[in-house]
Amino acid sequence: MSNPGVNIEPKVRAYLERIGYDGPLEANAETLAELQERHLHAVPYENLDIVRRIPLSLEIPALLDKIVVRRRGGYCFELNALFGWLLRQLGFEVTDWFARFWRDEPNPPPKRRHHVLKVRVQDRSYLCDVGVGGIVPRRPLELIEGLEQPQGDEMYRLDRDADFGWMLMERRHGEWSRLISFSEEPQLPKDYVMASFWCENAPESIFLNQTMAAIRTKDGRNTIAGKEFRIFTADGVNAFVPETEEDYREALRKYFGIEL
Repeated sequence: MSNPGVNIEPKVRAYLERIGYDGPLEANAETLAELQERHLHAVPYENLDIVRRIPLSLEIPALLDKIVVRRRGGYCFELNALFGWLLRQLGFEVTDWFARFWRDEPNPPPKRRHHVLKVRVQDRSYLCDVGVGGIVPRRPLELIEGLEQPQGDEMYRLDRDADFGWMLMERRHGEWSRLISFSEEPQLPKDYVMASFWCENAPESIFLNQTMAAIRTKDGRNTIAGKEFRIFTADGVNAFVPETEEDYREALRKYFGIEL
C-alpha cells in the first residue's frame, strides 16, 4: 500500500486488498475513479443469497464479513452501502440516494429499488455506483447537466427531468435512452431496509425469479442468467450451462471468485 505515513485501519486495508487497490489514498477524483473501477472488476454483483432464501443484512460488520472476508458479492443495497463506508473511511464526503431503474422496465418503471452514491470531491460532485449487474459507468460521472461523458466505447449523459429529478442517460445503438433516475433527498441506512426486504421477499421481485451475477473483466464481463453462464470477450460470447452441481460451483469459483 502506498502512502507509508498513513495509518490505515485493518478493515479498510482488507477491503482495499479485496479490490486489488494499492495506490494513493488522497481523497481526490483520481483515487475515487480508480477505487470504483477496481471494485467493479473484483467484487461481483450477485443475488445468490436471495435465491437461496438466506436473509440479508445491510449492517456494515455483516457486509464486511460477506464481501471482504468471505469474498462474496451482493446487490446494490449491499455493495453501495459498503463502498460508501469505504469512501467515508478514506475521507470522502458521501451522500446516499435512492434511484429508480428505467432500462428494460415499463414506462413509468416500478418502485425505487436502487441505491446510488453522491461523492463530493474538490468542489465537484460525482455519481458513483458499484451495485448494478448490467453495463453501467465503470468510473464516476460528474454531476453536470447535459455533459456527454465517454467511458471507453460507452457514452453517458445526465439530464434533468421535471418529475423524476436527475436522469442518467446512456447511448445505445446510436440513440439516447434512460438508465436510472434519482433525486437529491439524502437517505439514512435504515431507509434501505424496507426496500431491500421487498426485493428479498416480494413474489414479483426480479431478484427471486432467477440467479443473477455479473462482473467486469479486462476482456469484457462474465454473467449468469438463471442457469446459463455467459463469458463475454473481444472474440464473442461463450455461453454454457454447467451439467452438475460440482461443475456449477467450479464455474462460480473460476469466473466470479465465489465459494459457496
